[in-house]
Amino acid sequence: MDQQAVQEAAREAIAHGGPDARTDPQQALDAIAAALDSGATHDDIAAEMLRQRGK
Repeated sequence: MDQQAVQEAAREAIAHGGPDARTDPQQALDAIAAALDSGATHDDIAAEMLRQRGK
């Protein structure tokens, strides 16, 4: 698993996610796909999102 890819995926998901997002989701989806391709799981990305949010 590439930790840098997981961090990028979490950062992009936070930046481009949520019900009020009006940005193109492709950037976040590409980052998530790269993290998953590196061996990360959805749980790894979710945990990193929580860490980046300070929770």
